[in-house]
Amino acid sequence: METSSSLDVLKQKLLDCQAVKFGDFTLTSGKKSKFYVDMKLASTDPEILHLIAKEFAKNMPDDVDFIAGMELGAVPLAVALSLETGIPYSMIRKSARKHGTGSRIEGPSKGKSVLVDDVATTGGSNVESIKSLVDEGVDVVQVMVVVDREEGAEEKISPFGLDYRSLIKISDLVD
Repeated sequence: METSSSLDVLKQKLLDCQAVKFGDFTLTSGKKSKFYVDMKLASTDPEILHLIAKEFAKNMPDDVDFIAGMELGAVPLAVALSLETGIPYSMIRKSARKHGTGSRIEGPSKGKSVLVDDVATTGGSNVESIKSLVDEGVDVVQVMVVVDREEGAEEKISPFGLDYRSLIKISDLVD
């Protein structure tokens, strides 16, 4: 009897919860697509969220001071990974606050960080998150995403010299 890996289980659960939708969609990047990965359906399911956190934890580098995630989609992933590893997390605001500290980072913002995200397409929002962390003096060492749509994110992030990892490639989910 063949045992399926935890990543195979995660792939199947993403399909089962209908996180992968087919039709005509406009992505955050503005690109048109015949499929959409709605990770909110997965990250709001405790069982799937826990699976994602366990897989992310297996890929965590040593000596990380905090985990960072951009609002909205990456926040539950950062929280779950924080609970799984005991490492604190921060939330990156999409824009600077006009009040209080004015910082885009809520939570720890010193030392080494791993950036997590739900889906990477062109890498634009990942680069924006990396830059907002670097602007605060953070040493970003790794970017981890659940699903890479294989549309240029890894290439766009590569000039930063970071370890880029995705748990699942879209080609593993969509024919």
